[in-house]
Amino acid sequence: MESRTLGTQGLVVSALGLGCMGMSEFYAGRDDAESVATIHRALDLGVTFLDTADMYGPHTNEVLVGQAIRGRRGEVVLATKFGNMRGPDGAFLGVNGRPEYVRACCEGSLARLGVEVIDLYYQHRVDKSVPIEETVGAMADLVREGKVRFLGLSEASPATIRRAHAVHPVSALQTEYSLWTRDPEDGLLATCRELGIGFVAYSPLGRGFLTGRFRRFEDLPEGDYRRLAPRFQGENFQKNLDVVAKVEEISREKGSTPAQLALAWLHAQGTDVVPIPGTKSRGRLEENIGAIGVSLSPADLARIEAVAPKGFTAGPRYPEMAMKAIDA
Repeated sequence: MESRTLGTQGLVVSALGLGCMGMSEFYAGRDDAESVATIHRALDLGVTFLDTADMYGPHTNEVLVGQAIRGRRGEVVLATKFGNMRGPDGAFLGVNGRPEYVRACCEGSLARLGVEVIDLYYQHRVDKSVPIEETVGAMADLVREGKVRFLGLSEASPATIRRAHAVHPVSALQTEYSLWTRDPEDGLLATCRELGIGFVAYSPLGRGFLTGRFRRFEDLPEGDYRRLAPRFQGENFQKNLDVVAKVEEISREKGSTPAQLALAWLHAQGTDVVPIPGTKSRGRLEENIGAIGVSLSPADLARIEAVAPKGFTAGPRYPEMAMKAIDA
């Protein structure tokens, strides 16, 4: 497994991370034993970068990850997030970036994860009612107290990133980025590179769509939140599938799976880009890791660009209410 550096503060992670969200919520089906085995297999294969958040479950994903890394803490670069409030019944209650909330969330995450320090602590969504300077100031206090090593933001705009970085160095920005979500290319990646901030790409496989697993809407299990996602609905589904079929053709010629090609494409976007595909099975994990061995030439990249050009995707990436939480 290769390593990549995020930011300029010394944060080194595996070139491919593991998103743990789906192990506990949002994607239908849950098998804690297989999820723990998947995390163990990831560590065995050199994937050290694990991603969770307090809102996943809520809270249960951090507990699961904590259980999985017990006795192996030294092998893990552990990332978690705060900011999305949820009630005991799982209801979404908004975004909170108040300093007192930052501290309370950190203490809760440390306890659930069973660790003394969080390696990378993200603000999950920007609270537009609280100056970012106040939120990051509270996060910086956690660094000074030894409870957090590095700071990150998620789904933040270039202007917000600049203001945050002026308070305390930001090591990583986590935002959706893949062949079918290329919004970061509209100034976000350039801002990160100017400031020396690493980029963590979540949903690098388009919530599974880019793997070729889904051929019709009915392939999505009942209760899977992707059934609510505009890109998986109606005419959008077929339009997006038509492009994925062309990407699949290239992957076959390369001797890779569509997922491996999509991840290799992201790796080719820069050594400061680290994808964190989510999976809850060892088989999918091993398939994703195979992307490390897929080399794309300039001609390959040009061909992918020709069949899946920027902006090809039909439909917004989230339902309307979720899109309102994106900092712009």
